[in-house]
Amino acid sequence: MATSRLLELQDMDSSLDRLRVRTQALEAGSELAAARAEADEAERVLGEIGLQMDELGRDQMRFEHEIDSMTQKEQEEQTRLYDGSIANAKELEALQHEIDSVRKRRSDREDELLVIMERREELEATSAQAARSAEESRASADRVGADAQRELSSIAEEVESRMAARVALAAEIDPELLELYDDLRRQKKGIGAAALVDGVCQGCHEQLSAVQLDRLKHTEGVKRCEHCRRILVV
Repeated sequence: MATSRLLELQDMDSSLDRLRVRTQALEAGSELAAARAEADEAERVLGEIGLQMDELGRDQMRFEHEIDSMTQKEQEEQTRLYDGSIANAKELEALQHEIDSVRKRRSDREDELLVIMERREELEATSAQAARSAEESRASADRVGADAQRELSSIAEEVESRMAARVALAAEIDPELLELYDDLRRQKKGIGAAALVDGVCQGCHEQLSAVQLDRLKHTEGVKRCEHCRRILVV
């Protein structure tokens, strides 16, 4: 029996198994899901930055309005202070105190406004970077989806070609040996036949005993590993 053909068949079957695993991964969409999740997160971050900028924008408008109001109030009080409409010294002192208080509050508000404007400037730069990141992530997700479809089509063609070659190769192997090989493949995680190299089974990677190696030399039929019972090709 041409057991040597089994190694060729085993290589072909292992290749087909890998193609099927890859197909399952692509159909499950794990890579695409990860790419889309990354894009969604990038867009969420961009949205959060946008909300912060909107809030700062509202604060800026409120502070600017308050500063304008206090500036107008200070100007009005300054006019009253010097237009001669108030002669009482205590009233003039109280008015000056009020002007100083308004000026101090306005200065504090201007300092706060400056902080807000600086923060908005920082967020604008961050937003621009986040927008680029979101755009790149979404484009990447689209590419992954398109690539997955192309790869699935390519794999399907390759599987069809390899299956045809397998049928032709299997036809050259003794039916009983082929049946044993197929049974072992189901039992042994896809590996039904393995080479024997320097006394080591390449299926389980165990060293065969000297007695077993001698027995294999004199075995006319199918040779089997004493450890894993896979078909051995010497």
